[in-house]
Amino acid sequence: MPININTKLPAARTLAKEGIFVMPDEKAKIQDIRPLRIAILNIMPTKEQTETQLLRLLANSPLQIEVVFLRPATHQSKNTPAAYLKAFYKTFEEVRHERFDGMIITGAPVEKIPFEQVTYWQELMDIMEWTRSNVYAVMYICWAAQAGLNYHYGIEKHFLDQKLSGVFQHTRLQEHYPILRGFDDVFWAPHSRYTEVRREDIVDNPYLQIMCESEESGVYIVSAKKGRRLFVTGHPEYTTNTLRAEYDRDLKKGMDIEMPRHYFTDDDPTKDVIVKWKAHSNLLFCNWLNYYVYQETPYDLEAILPEEDAI
Repeated sequence: MPININTKLPAARTLAKEGIFVMPDEKAKIQDIRPLRIAILNIMPTKEQTETQLLRLLANSPLQIEVVFLRPATHQSKNTPAAYLKAFYKTFEEVRHERFDGMIITGAPVEKIPFEQVTYWQELMDIMEWTRSNVYAVMYICWAAQAGLNYHYGIEKHFLDQKLSGVFQHTRLQEHYPILRGFDDVFWAPHSRYTEVRREDIVDNPYLQIMCESEESGVYIVSAKKGRRLFVTGHPEYTTNTLRAEYDRDLKKGMDIEMPRHYFTDDDPTKDVIVKWKAHSNLLFCNWLNYYVYQETPYDLEAILPEEDAI
């Protein structure tokens, strides 16, 4: 089914070339259907790339989706022109009186900075608090997963000895949770970060459940017991050459960095990338949209009930 976005968005042209149906707002408004309203708080510096990655995954479902892109008003982007943000993004103040079926909060390259020193931390806390009553289901990705676990449950992040970068093998730990429906017992997913959340901090929390983890990269997917919050510590949205581009960027900066693990053929950066995570990524997003958003959100968004406990 189509995704409803501004067709002037550069990502729309990319998706159209891939055969993904992007529906103009004008046509969507005359259809006798209520699309799922999904807000994406995009705090990645590469806005256009992240837009395309997430829209590609959201479009791979039978559901019609209306996407609203958000940005922090308290942060001035160094990589995206102000005119682009004005054309395609809204601020929290512009939507705070609206309600959404779901929301995705992306990662950001700020994990080395204490949460309270991130320029938009107060605004992000306000948004996370607002989701309790205005958004039914929220997916937090990478740094946002660490931020969400810290804000909602007091779980600290910890520095790694070196950057964790690569595509790692994960194990499914649970059997009957809808988010894992169709998952293989073992699957692969990308990570790119300098910090982590630790298993022992999560298993002690009665409101959280670890869904998947890796011997190399640690905790991967954590769910609130009632499922309305999902924390994904990796980057399932990454495409073939995203880790390569990050690696090349860091090398150009003169950083002493290891190449991404389990990523290049024969672990040789002069060779092609081995793509082995796309099936997992598509299944993860389809399951989230279907079982945690579409099948649970009230048809009338005004009927969304505020959280009664730490879900």
